[in-house]
Amino acid sequence: MNRDQLEGKWKQVKGKFKQTYGNLTDNDLTYTEGKFDEMMGRIQEKTGKRREELEEQIEEWSN
Repeated sequence: MNRDQLEGKWKQVKGKFKQTYGNLTDNDLTYTEGKFDEMMGRIQEKTGKRREELEEQIEEWSN
């Protein structure tokens, strides 16, 4: 899965969250997205893996 596909899936998830939990705002979801990016950066730093490798691993685990 490439970065564009991952971003597309995230947009779908954000839309579903908004539909299910109408009180969530774009700011809430943007904050969460930022925290995800922060987490990915920390994992990259600790493991030495590229972001793409980690995204592939996440995709494998989610299937």
